[in-house]
Amino acid sequence: MFDLPELWFGKSMDEIVGFRSMLVRGKHRVHVKKFEEAGKTMDKTRELALSGGPVDVELGFKKKPRRRFVLDDEVQPFGPSAVIRSMNVGTSRWDHRIEKAYGDTDLKAAEAVVTLHEKGVLTSRIQRAFSVGAFGLKKQRRLVPTRWSITAVDSIVSKDLIEQIKNFPEINEYRVYESRYLDNQFEVLMIPGAWNYEAMEAWYPGTVWNPAGRRVVLFSDWEGFEGRTTYARIGGCYYAARLAVGEMLVKERRQAVVVVLREVHAGYIMPVGVWQVRKTSEMPSGRFP
Repeated sequence: MFDLPELWFGKSMDEIVGFRSMLVRGKHRVHVKKFEEAGKTMDKTRELALSGGPVDVELGFKKKPRRRFVLDDEVQPFGPSAVIRSMNVGTSRWDHRIEKAYGDTDLKAAEAVVTLHEKGVLTSRIQRAFSVGAFGLKKQRRLVPTRWSITAVDSIVSKDLIEQIKNFPEINEYRVYESRYLDNQFEVLMIPGAWNYEAMEAWYPGTVWNPAGRRVVLFSDWEGFEGRTTYARIGGCYYAARLAVGEMLVKERRQAVVVVLREVHAGYIMPVGVWQVRKTSEMPSGRFP
């Protein structure tokens, strides 16, 4: 539960902050391209990342963990941390689907990510394995920062879904889906037409990214039928929502013009990660006027 965002939807802000603050992070410096030579700590970290379930871990720290709570709109909150002195890991059982992708050093990272998603592996587990360099051609594997791995997986999977969506017939009615969670209001509009996508965010005064403002601050980005070649200005939320609506259309085997509108109100007192954008966009109620 503590490290599986797919199970958090519906939890209150206090609950999420409560159990995330009880997690202690161990830190160990490793060269991103030479992590295979980093020794036992890196090997054990990989065991944890590829595990199919919780694993008992005992950490010894060089100093008392710092009472610092790390906040980022793309990554779930992190609790206190300290540099590792020693690390012992209990028996772990790897997810055989992820293990197979890890063992295939001729399989490109994007292909591994798409295949695992198609096999039903949880998005957060794919992201975790991606971050420890578990996928890709042998000589091209490297460690990836957590926030980058989250956005990369959302982007890769949603891009594959879109290529499928482009071959489906268009919807024949105008749709509005809506959902609210953690004082975030989502409206997903689906309009008859060839695939196009836009995401727009409105941050109200008193929110995380507009704490002292007097007016609503707007951010947006979009893509046409041919997709985009640059990183979206509004960041990981763009790709998280694109993944959610992409899965919705693939299940229905339809395509549409999609606009995702997000209003962030003052009750959203701290960022909890893009998982809440993905999950809230996945679970809307619909109106078909």
